[in-house]
Amino acid sequence: MLLQPKLNMKVSQRQVLTPGLVQMVSVLALNKLELKEMINTEMVENPVLEELEESAVSLEERAGIEGDRERSAEEVVAASEREEKDPFDEIDFGSYFQDYLDPGFRTASNFEEYDKPSFENFLSQPSTLSDHLAWQLGSLTLSPEVRAAAELVVGNLNENGYLTATDEELVDGLMSLERRVKTVPISFDRRAKAQPSDLQMQPPAAEIASGGAQDSIEIAATATETTEKDEGRTALLAVVQEARSIVNFLDPVGVGARDLRECLLIQINAQQGEAALVLRRRQATPADDAGSSDEDYGEIEQAHPVTDEAGRVDIFSIATHVVTHCLALLQKKDMRELTRSCGRTAEEVQAAVEFIRTLDPRPGQRYNQSEARLIEPDVAFVKRDDKYIVLMNEEDMPTLRLNQSYRKMLQQKQTEKEVKEYVKERYKSAIQLLRNIEQRKNTIVRTCDVIVRRQTEFLEHGVNALKPMMIKEVAEEIGVHPSTVSRAVANKYVHTPQGVFELRFFFSEGVNGPEGGDLPLVLLKRKVKKLIEEEDERKPLTDDQLAAELQRQGIQVTRRTVAKYREDMQIPSTHQRRVR
Repeated sequence: MLLQPKLNMKVSQRQVLTPGLVQMVSVLALNKLELKEMINTEMVENPVLEELEESAVSLEERAGIEGDRERSAEEVVAASEREEKDPFDEIDFGSYFQDYLDPGFRTASNFEEYDKPSFENFLSQPSTLSDHLAWQLGSLTLSPEVRAAAELVVGNLNENGYLTATDEELVDGLMSLERRVKTVPISFDRRAKAQPSDLQMQPPAAEIASGGAQDSIEIAATATETTEKDEGRTALLAVVQEARSIVNFLDPVGVGARDLRECLLIQINAQQGEAALVLRRRQATPADDAGSSDEDYGEIEQAHPVTDEAGRVDIFSIATHVVTHCLALLQKKDMRELTRSCGRTAEEVQAAVEFIRTLDPRPGQRYNQSEARLIEPDVAFVKRDDKYIVLMNEEDMPTLRLNQSYRKMLQQKQTEKEVKEYVKERYKSAIQLLRNIEQRKNTIVRTCDVIVRRQTEFLEHGVNALKPMMIKEVAEEIGVHPSTVSRAVANKYVHTPQGVFELRFFFSEGVNGPEGGDLPLVLLKRKVKKLIEEEDERKPLTDDQLAAELQRQGIQVTRRTVAKYREDMQIPSTHQRRVR
């Protein structure tokens, strides 16, 4: 049975967003800086749009000014011709000094114009972790293979300084680098075998015999290449491990580790080596210089005591044991189990724990600190005549208008049809953009009017007077969909008498608070955090105790809710907060 093509008709309803509606939704979600960038991009792509400057004049006014300027220029020229000319004024002193003397004087038109370097080029930039490590590698004497492997290790570090690539992946990266650098030449024998003249001179039998011999040679060559490849990978693996060990002890010590345990062990080994060097120097110091030696190295010994000939405690061996085998107990601060596992006294284990606390679990963070993000509020809540009003921040925003020259092109009969169609399309796009920008402004202002009306006490008294407010409630009040309100407040900030806040800050659910009123979740989290900060470290409050304390304050909340908000604030559990 053969399949035959058929035509079927089907009636269906689909909700399709027009390009104008898609643009309106996207414009509504932009903040001020993003909208400004989007407008500049549209002005470059759409010639119909142009920016209206404050000092700009209309085309008719400009035509009148140019006419007056031309008439005045003609009158000045005619008057000057009637007057007697002074021969001294006819001398071009600019060209005279330029051609014959030191160019100490030039007319304004003869100054050389060139692009001066921007002052931004002279501003210092913070050094990143990769730059800091690359600078240190440049001061070391390394073989080309080890240097390439070390640079590959540095390039695969995350923001905390941990190595994210495996040794096999690093080896593959080195092999790909070698393939790009090295070019394998084609041998003379291989080129000779590819000549068609040689193949025609051989008889069929000889050709078959040479083909069999060639197959056996190729099999042997393949086996040899496989063996050489395995040996090459083994050699590159040793190079990668050597490069990793070099990177591990660069500043900051511990970068290039794969996990927290390895990072801490590397730092312990580095501290142990430094302390052993200090001890050897003290032992080699003459008796008459003992005082200066104690002054130079006493601080290091006090911070990191080491084992000497008297048999003192080696704090590094205890710290190594704790990090290697008891890292989970260390995170729980269970000193009793740590002491039992190490087989040492409580004082010795406590000294080792204090030493571990001086180590850096994220050595790369000091060079990857995020700079403060500059925020420019889109809206401001200003109090005027005992009433708060909403002001849109439109400073430095370009004022758009439609170019009248293109409109005249549409009215002219000699304009080509293709040009008219293009100008019409650009005009429709420009008008749609202007409408969407105005619609964005109206939606944000209406949403903020509701926020001001509902959160007046917050504007007067601060965060403790914040009231719960839902996006759905605001959407119903202004008559739009909740998604529209969500886009209107997304990534936008407002300047208030209490500071600068994100517009989403005012929207939060409420719980049954004291006196029968609702308490915003923001205030509930603040209360939970304050109770934890004021607790006894030796007897921290459990989630049940926190819930009971909140209930005594009139806030109806369960233990599960308290645990959820405690985890949202990244506060450890009771066992992890307890100090034994």
